[in-house]
Amino acid sequence: MWEQVQETVSYIQDKINFTPEYGVILGSGLGSFTTDMEVLHTLPYHEIPNFPVSTVEGHQGALVFGTIGTKKVVAMQGRFHYYEGYSMTEVTFPVRVMKFLGIDKLVVSNASGGVNPNYQVGSIVMITDHINMTPEHPLRGKNDERFGPRFVNMSEPYSRKMIAKGTEIAENLNIDVQRGIYLGLQGPTFETLAEYKMVQILGADCVGMSTVPEVIVARHMDVETFGISVITDMGNAESIDTISHDEVLEAAKAAEPKVRSLIKELILNY
Repeated sequence: MWEQVQETVSYIQDKINFTPEYGVILGSGLGSFTTDMEVLHTLPYHEIPNFPVSTVEGHQGALVFGTIGTKKVVAMQGRFHYYEGYSMTEVTFPVRVMKFLGIDKLVVSNASGGVNPNYQVGSIVMITDHINMTPEHPLRGKNDERFGPRFVNMSEPYSRKMIAKGTEIAENLNIDVQRGIYLGLQGPTFETLAEYKMVQILGADCVGMSTVPEVIVARHMDVETFGISVITDMGNAESIDTISHDEVLEAAKAAEPKVRSLIKELILNY
């Protein structure tokens, strides 16, 4: 993997003269964040050596390089999921590449199902911690010390300083934000009644099919990470909102202006 990452980084650096500080992974329905950037370069995934190609509706499939104020940013329009058939190495490959392009901070967004009764469809949640229940660990296998240590300290997967700053920004922008624990499952099915009950029993507030592997790999490489989730459906042990992927995208899109504002201000001010 080391050679593949270096090959991909070299290709990108030959194409563009740009060293990003921030990486941003844009989840379902949140791809328009790039309109807040002064875009300097766009590289479609299919043109980048060793990159997977996103197959999910609502994920556009490009690396976008640009600035927000004085901050240099690389944004992933569309991510990769284990349920698409990719290995965890492929799912997290772009995070490795962004690290070696120069990032030391990562913002990850997603859409998720809420189980916390204080949430509702459209709630914006800053992720404080996660529970990994995906069936394959992204660091399984021989460890390459050039990326990071064999055993990774996960006591602070999501930066407390970034969460504190995000909270301050949300208050200044009059954006109502929640905090919560995210539980990662494989997907692609939405959860059953029993699975929603399990999520609650395990102590999580929301559940989704992404983010956790990317954050683990970011922390493996000592990248400071901030996670934000939009609640696109609600479920509990008694009832589930009837939900389709189109409705998930619609709910995420409705919350997108607030999420975009929060992420933009966080990048500008942190």
